[in-house]
Amino acid sequence: MGAGHAHPLHLDHDSVVHRLPPQVKIVATLLYTIVVVVTPRTEFAAFAGYAVLVAVVAVLARVPARWLAKRATIELPFVLLAVALPFAGHGERVTWLGMSLSVDGLYGAWNIFAKGTLGVLASLLLAATTTMRDLILGLDRLRCPRVFTQIATFMLRYMDILADDARRMRIARLSRGYDPRFLWQVKAFAVSLGALFLRAFERGERVYLAMVSRGYAGRLPAPDGAGATTGQWVASAALPAAAACIGVAAVLR
Repeated sequence: MGAGHAHPLHLDHDSVVHRLPPQVKIVATLLYTIVVVVTPRTEFAAFAGYAVLVAVVAVLARVPARWLAKRATIELPFVLLAVALPFAGHGERVTWLGMSLSVDGLYGAWNIFAKGTLGVLASLLLAATTTMRDLILGLDRLRCPRVFTQIATFMLRYMDILADDARRMRIARLSRGYDPRFLWQVKAFAVSLGALFLRAFERGERVYLAMVSRGYAGRLPAPDGAGATTGQWVASAALPAAAACIGVAAVLR
């Protein structure tokens, strides 16, 4: 499935979560996220329970809370949008600290913040405990379309090469007086992008011809290794099952 490239979100630890096969972690994260999304926004206790589940998984995976909090800032644009909803919403309003806030807007802001944060944290835990190579392998074992997994594999394999090409081209532009602060020098940047695309296209053609000459028939060889055991599927199902129980209990109480 390609070379074993690391990625900045992966934490190379030894934990029970790290040792789970990638396909079971992908399914568990997906089901947990679905449970969070379908939970009514007024069930505050349920969201608190979901947060506790994420914290438990983080402890089991030995992922520091500071590491999660730092990288969860990726959702800040959505949080800023949520902050504006109480002021822009319509319908019933309440007064707080001299400000008139929409009740529906407050619920909407909470809905975006709670579900977005839990989804981001779950995704970060998946990325922290699974390498990019294993994620692609897990998707392949889950019978994702071959085209998707193969494109992702090649992107992972040649991303560093393309980044290095782009870096060398940038150094070449700077050595010739390129200064991106001036609008009329955008042309040099556009020409470089075109040249980088042509290089990538030509390299892809050469790699494809080399693969065909070596017996490539539409599917990359998968590494040896057994799939997930029943016990591993049961262990991974604990997260979405517990979340579903919390959600159902919150709605039925």
